[in-house]
Amino acid sequence: MSDPLGATIAWAWDGPPPGTEAAGRARLLLCDSLGCMVAGLRHARVRALAAALAAWLPGEVRLAGAGLAPAGAAAVLAAAMCWDEANEGLARAHGRPGLAVVPLCVARPAATLGETLAALALGYEVAGRAGELWRIRPGMHVDGSWHALGAAAAAVRLAGGDRAAAARAVRLAACQVPFALYAPIAAGMDGRNSYPAHAALLGALAGAAAMAGLDAPAEGFAEARRLALGLDAPGASAPPGEWLVAEAYLKPFAGVRHAHYAAAAALALRPRLRDRLDRIAAIELATYAEALRYAGNRAPRAAIAAQFSLSWAVAAALAQGDLGPEAYTEAALRDPRLRRLEALVTLREGGPARGGRRGAVLSVTVDGATLTAATDSVPGDPARPMPAAEVLAKLRRHAGEAAAARGAALLDAAADAPGTALRAFLAEAA
Repeated sequence: MSDPLGATIAWAWDGPPPGTEAAGRARLLLCDSLGCMVAGLRHARVRALAAALAAWLPGEVRLAGAGLAPAGAAAVLAAAMCWDEANEGLARAHGRPGLAVVPLCVARPAATLGETLAALALGYEVAGRAGELWRIRPGMHVDGSWHALGAAAAAVRLAGGDRAAAARAVRLAACQVPFALYAPIAAGMDGRNSYPAHAALLGALAGAAAMAGLDAPAEGFAEARRLALGLDAPGASAPPGEWLVAEAYLKPFAGVRHAHYAAAAALALRPRLRDRLDRIAAIELATYAEALRYAGNRAPRAAIAAQFSLSWAVAAALAQGDLGPEAYTEAALRDPRLRRLEALVTLREGGPARGGRRGAVLSVTVDGATLTAATDSVPGDPARPMPAAEVLAKLRRHAGEAAAARGAALLDAAADAPGTALRAFLAEAA
């Protein structure tokens, strides 16, 4: 039986060669992820999670006012990284391969930045392919499931293990791979943000078990797909030699990626509407079916529901001129102007998306006329990668000037720079 994840470990162990596009994207992804973590650590609920986990996993990693073991710190960082829903993703995996992998690499960095980036890329490649194979059912949420397989591979690499141990770790995680529900988001509850923390912890545990010699059959992942998802036929995933990290998207906005196309269309119209928002009579958004399924929440009352709301993204972009963390604050959720605009939005399937591409068409009726904007790409898409300057601008906007300065230094650092600088990034910026 073929073992695509084992083959990926054998191929991707040393990470992408220096100077390649994949190597550059991995470094940008790390920088962007650190900014998301710093912003997330400022939320009271994340800091409370750190304090609570310190009782179970105490240690010397200082994070959000608590002393945590590396595994506990990774769990907190995973929750922080997705708290504003501004972190990376991979469209072909229908999820975020870095969400459990990057926190492990930051909480327990290798001796050098280059080694840490190699572990990050290894975990990303394993997780990205696992995501291609693990196609969730309606009602499930992608976070916290197949990410654990990438975290397991990265955990072994960071702990000084070899390819054989990493393959064992992935097999162990594959026999325990969980599935998670979308239900908390629909209910406006933030328990979903604990899913990636679970994946990070499972990855660390599987890595430790593999380092101790424990093992599981390679067929476990296929059996899990069959039992949990009803997928009997073998799935297709990228072959070795194809760096998925080079296809990772970085988000220009906060909120679910499906809503970014709607937000971009709203921002395109905003200069013609800025002084006429109160006179808007109707708003129609046409977009692709997957966006409607995962981001169709209406009249959201909590940040997590608003982050997964197409109509809220349109309203916030029109009213605020951006779609950042400010769109999901208590003040924004109580703003009657945003509430009125969100209620005007009607959703339907359609838009410019073709051949699996994503996109949106927004039509706004104001003063008896209808204005329309369409988009089928946003910055950060694989075809429109965010350059370093835009990544740093996002870092500055979401996490502050100190974080942006640290990010610039990280992007310029040599591969043999100490890996522990990543913890310094968090300690100073958070």
